[in-house]
Amino acid sequence: MKPWSKHPLIYEINTWVWLNELSLKHNRSVTLATVPPEEWASLFSIGVDAIWFMGVWERSPKGIQVALNNEGLMSEFRRVLPDLQTQDIVGSPYCVRRYVVDDRLGGPGGLAAARNILRERGLRLILDFVPNHVAPDHPWVKEHPKYFVRGNADDVRREPASFLEAGGNIFACGKDPYFPAWPDVLQLNAFDCDLRQAIIDTVSVIAGQCDGIRCDMAMLVMNNIFERTWGSRAGQRPDHDYWPTVTNAIKWRYPEFRFIAEAYWDLEWELQQQGFDFCYDKRLYDRMEHAESVRMHLLADLAYQEKLVRFIENHDEPRAASIFSPQQERAAAVTIATIPGAKLFHEGQFEGRKVRLPVFLGRSPVEPVDADLQSFYRRLLKAASVEGLREGRWQLCERNGWPDNASYQNLVAWCWRNGGERYLIVVNLSDLASQGQVALPWDELKGKTWRLTDVLSDETFDRNGDEMFGPGLYVDLGPWKYHFFRLNPL
Repeated sequence: MKPWSKHPLIYEINTWVWLNELSLKHNRSVTLATVPPEEWASLFSIGVDAIWFMGVWERSPKGIQVALNNEGLMSEFRRVLPDLQTQDIVGSPYCVRRYVVDDRLGGPGGLAAARNILRERGLRLILDFVPNHVAPDHPWVKEHPKYFVRGNADDVRREPASFLEAGGNIFACGKDPYFPAWPDVLQLNAFDCDLRQAIIDTVSVIAGQCDGIRCDMAMLVMNNIFERTWGSRAGQRPDHDYWPTVTNAIKWRYPEFRFIAEAYWDLEWELQQQGFDFCYDKRLYDRMEHAESVRMHLLADLAYQEKLVRFIENHDEPRAASIFSPQQERAAAVTIATIPGAKLFHEGQFEGRKVRLPVFLGRSPVEPVDADLQSFYRRLLKAASVEGLREGRWQLCERNGWPDNASYQNLVAWCWRNGGERYLIVVNLSDLASQGQVALPWDELKGKTWRLTDVLSDETFDRNGDEMFGPGLYVDLGPWKYHFFRLNPL
């Protein structure tokens, strides 16, 4: 197995929904062990480095019952699936009963078979891990109640939505400090030393089955955050933070294993220092419609940027096709696919699906396929997976305008060089036609004519190297248009 790519392309699949759709398509039950070869071939043709099989662990029957009794959730389920059936509600993948692959998905053997197929094609496998909480019927609730944040009868009376009784004990429900408690999960005590060892043991077992984990809401168990959230209920704050304790132990045994953080609140750098290989870049997602904000974002230290996960869609965010115009989505996709760091794409994104599916559901509505968008993504991923963008040196490019035309500020440009490979990407992140001069930083451009081939459109332009190095390449792009140039000397 070759080493992890420095800037991996990752594809998230809702495992339950995917297998359900394959079962309907092939008119038989399909599990991870029995995915037809042509479906694997279709998946491999995308050209990514890693597959994230989201939601393979056993889901909680008690969690499903909580969902069935929650009118708000049920209303959302019916909105998404007007023909909703009870069997469509398979439970939240983040309400984990046990870290064992669900038998209905093929069990541990099915996952092992799928991993072998992925490895034969050089693809890595990513799974989920939820550090903050477990389901009310997780074995630890009975066997190790000390692993949890506890409450008492008064807490239940005062805050019945935030505390649950189970097995004769009162437990706090899982919580993000900025939102009400989640009623279907119990809060683990990240300050408990025995819990930390149990987490290391659990992640170690997971690490034996995959190549990396996406850690749900990773910042919630950092010492500072956890102390602010739970105060005296958490007990004595440990000397060492949670994540270095876990990541160091796992990487000692599995040095190639990758930790990916779902991270918010500007804690990405701190989580990187605590052992995470990649952290969600939600800030870039939020800034995508403002060119100058994106450019400022890309001025950050390169070592930091290389450990971010860029995305415009995942299961927690609205579908890209539902919030961006068709041209906006393409410009945003070109941006995230061609800058440093990991790139995350979501099942259905390429086909233009617009319905954001609640993770509790095992079936998605039928939506039309946007063939043009699908073709665009296939071409983009092929272009973005070249060696020059995987192993090359990335640089943000300066762009300039004129006293009577400041539209250059709507343009963002960057370039890659790897030996003789050279690429330039220019994106207009605005609703206005924009012109500017993009200066390329390569001294060897001078004294030659260069052919610029747009790898997404096949258009070619011959340009003088002195001009591209000096005042800069003249660029004129319509609203939300882009160039993805490969440069070759003539």
